[in-house]
Amino acid sequence: MSLYPEIEPFDQFQLQVDEIHSLYVERCGNPNGEPVLVLHGGPGGGCSPALRRFFDPEKWHIILFDQRGAGRSRPYAGLLNNALLPLLDDIEKIRQRLSLERWSLFGGSWGSTLALHYGLAHPERVAAMVLRGIFLARPQDLDWLYRAGGASAMKPDAWDAFLAPLSEDQQHDPLTAYYRVLADDDHVDLTRYAQAWSAWEATCATLLPNDAVRAGFSHAALAIARIETHFFAGAGMADAAPILPRMAKLADTPSWLIHGRYDLVCMPEQAMALHKQWPSSTLRWVEAAGHSAMEPDICAALASATEEMYVKVKEL
Repeated sequence: MSLYPEIEPFDQFQLQVDEIHSLYVERCGNPNGEPVLVLHGGPGGGCSPALRRFFDPEKWHIILFDQRGAGRSRPYAGLLNNALLPLLDDIEKIRQRLSLERWSLFGGSWGSTLALHYGLAHPERVAAMVLRGIFLARPQDLDWLYRAGGASAMKPDAWDAFLAPLSEDQQHDPLTAYYRVLADDDHVDLTRYAQAWSAWEATCATLLPNDAVRAGFSHAALAIARIETHFFAGAGMADAAPILPRMAKLADTPSWLIHGRYDLVCMPEQAMALHKQWPSSTLRWVEAAGHSAMEPDICAALASATEEMYVKVKEL
């Protein structure tokens, strides 16, 4: 199944969520359709027009927004007041602004993390979920991508390039070393470090090299690198409770988990671990794919899952 045709928003606005942050929000498709909230990855990646195309625009009221510091939200790449709990509050403010009782969630990578945390905080507001590239944000999940011995063993040349800006003493803990630079607004090499950080993730994101995916990471490099390191090595997730022990709260929520068999960004074990704690979920492996939603077989699996989700939601 291919993606739906390109569409344009019928509504766009900025939502002021606190004294610092203003969020870009857009709505596409059918304003009277089933509402679905799209949660982008990163954190810091921002929404792209391609994310509108996973949904039948005649059936779905498609809501996208750029999370704090990302995309068209302001301040760009801002770290102050940027953390998990405020993000969950932001989602609720969007729901309330649109006068929606509940909605479905669609998220990939960090978007899956955020969807799960929101669903666990507000299970009565979530009709169903489609999640891709499951990321549980456990210590071992961060170590896999940002320490030697995980993805680095599969992409040793790209790993060397990732370590290149760091001193020998810093290379045993690249996440912390990058964070110390990227959290400094005035660091002389901020752009170089941001590009190196994002290039490592882009290299791991697809089964085969993909110039379009790499270009997307490069375009958003500053926000991705600053906000990811802030969340993963700084204060962004200081108040985050582990996901897996709480999954009983979502036992009755219809869900589809889509995960590439050769995902180097998010270990496939994460999808299996979540599925075991969420037996009612449907887990689908995409055999010839890595992490990115833009890989052809993952595109097809996601578009198919949103169709199934629509049928299930209409039954509820």
